[in-house]
Amino acid sequence: MFGYYFHLALRSFRRNRVLTALMVLAIALGIGACMTTLTVFRVLSGDPIPHKSDRLFYVQLDPEGMQGYTAGEEPSFQMSRFDSEALLREKRGQRQAMMTGGGLSVTPERADTPPFVSQARYTSADFFPMFDTPFLHGSGWSAREDEAQARVTVLTREMATRLFGEANPVGRSVRLDQADFTVVGVLDEWQPTPRFYDMVLDRYGEDDAIYIPFSTAIGLEMGRNGSMDCWGDTQGDNTALSAPCTWIQYWVELESADKAGDYLNYLRNYSEQQRSAGRFERPTNVRLRDVMELLEFNRVVPSDVVMQLWLGFGFLMVCLLNTVGLLLAKFLRRSSEIGVRRALGASRAEIFKQCLVEAGTIGLAGGVLGLGLSLLGLWAVRQQPTGYAELAHLDVGMLLTTFALAIVASLFAGLLPAWRAMQVTPAIQLKSQ
Repeated sequence: MFGYYFHLALRSFRRNRVLTALMVLAIALGIGACMTTLTVFRVLSGDPIPHKSDRLFYVQLDPEGMQGYTAGEEPSFQMSRFDSEALLREKRGQRQAMMTGGGLSVTPERADTPPFVSQARYTSADFFPMFDTPFLHGSGWSAREDEAQARVTVLTREMATRLFGEANPVGRSVRLDQADFTVVGVLDEWQPTPRFYDMVLDRYGEDDAIYIPFSTAIGLEMGRNGSMDCWGDTQGDNTALSAPCTWIQYWVELESADKAGDYLNYLRNYSEQQRSAGRFERPTNVRLRDVMELLEFNRVVPSDVVMQLWLGFGFLMVCLLNTVGLLLAKFLRRSSEIGVRRALGASRAEIFKQCLVEAGTIGLAGGVLGLGLSLLGLWAVRQQPTGYAELAHLDVGMLLTTFALAIVASLFAGLLPAWRAMQVTPAIQLKSQ
């Protein structure tokens, strides 16, 4: 019967082309607006590392002085170098990594490629296994190379191709600032969205292209970027081991989410020890957030994107209300036809099914047009000067969602008109003929 009802729906479309076009356009406009905003929201609010986000934790301590202290406020978002290296040595997690961002001048081997500046990450050896970075060639460095301040580097695939072409560059040398580094690994495509491991720099902007040991970068006094908060005498060196400054991000991976309580107690004990030693002045104030908690705390989804999402759904509801009115007018205009079908033995349920199939067919057509409007809307988003603009693309999942939402929305809009249509009394309609 579905095929028969679908055929009747197509015949009805040809008889009422203008009315049908209005309904298809209403559905398409609502779907286009809704899917554009929903796609952007999904891109920004997704879990960037879903298989282990509940086992990766961002560590915060409060090493600042009492000046400006307010009870109950958040501790420093970043860590001092002294505390980061202390926690790294004690290795209370399954893996741990300290890091910061930097900018390096790169001098290629090839004479036809001029020097340029690139975004870099200074980190420790566990960074790569902790965040499950995929390798195209080679691997990351080891903790031994961290300790030795080895001049080794890991490049992204794009950077390796830019410097060495398509050849495997592992073992070759690249000049970074004023030092030569040996390439030990090349990352395959890896672009977590957002860049959750560093919420200080642009969360959706340019990705790191070069990775070198943190200890090496400090030893060579390489330039860094990102925020830094100092509260005491730095004696002219803000990055020194004992400098009263926070500027490092620190992550720990635990064996399971259940271990978070034990690690949090460890952080409290460490903070108490540092206060007893005279380093910490404020009362113990630590935080341990997993990936999704950190994203929520930092409100990684801009408020205007959330507002646009609600506006998109609101616009879809307005379009559905218009569609309800148009469907109601269309079905009631066919009361005589429905009355004849009822007189010939069609049940109310069959009339209801027929009308819903017609509404669903309108939704399918609206979904096709709405898909085009969604693509147009996402193209417009990509033209905006925002860090996340380039991420606004419709994947297969959202493509299927577009058609599913269009059909479900049209069926929902068709419920009341279909119910009114099946209430048509055959006798009254036959008498009026």
